[in-house]
Amino acid sequence: MKILKKILLALLGIVVLFLIIAAFLPKTFKSERSIVINRPQQEVFDYVKYIKNQDHYGKWNLMDPAMKKSYEGTDGTVGFKYTWDSKEVGKGTQTIVSITDGKEISTSLDFGFGDPATSHMILEPVSASETRVTWGISGDSPWPMNLMGLFYDMGADFEEGLTNLKSVLEK
Repeated sequence: MKILKKILLALLGIVVLFLIIAAFLPKTFKSERSIVINRPQQEVFDYVKYIKNQDHYGKWNLMDPAMKKSYEGTDGTVGFKYTWDSKEVGKGTQTIVSITDGKEISTSLDFGFGDPATSHMILEPVSASETRVTWGISGDSPWPMNLMGLFYDMGADFEEGLTNLKSVLEK
């Protein structure tokens, strides 16, 4: 019984330590990655502005082919809402909040906890036939959820998605 009590106290101590650490961590997060795609800017934009196309390049979309999806509105326009429910990647919504034709699409991402995050895809011409695509996310991460920032950065996921996007568009 004494050993069980010591184990429980040690576990409680670890939890308290993590909660204290979380109190000193940033309450915001930001992550982004870029890639150059060998296609003109407008051609790339005309593909990425459609949220449904993420099924062909987004890491999270590709993780669960059985993901339940629903849509509201017209894809590629402000107000379009995509909802997903997956055993692999969880539940959430993505809503287009702004579009700057040919240059940027911003969405609100709601994962069901905390305030929604803001995701963006920014396109910049490198040349007439090359486009730099930057995919990122930023938002608030309330205590103690901000502790996740020590263990997970979405940058690698964006990098994989951008590599997939490059493959799709350069075929």
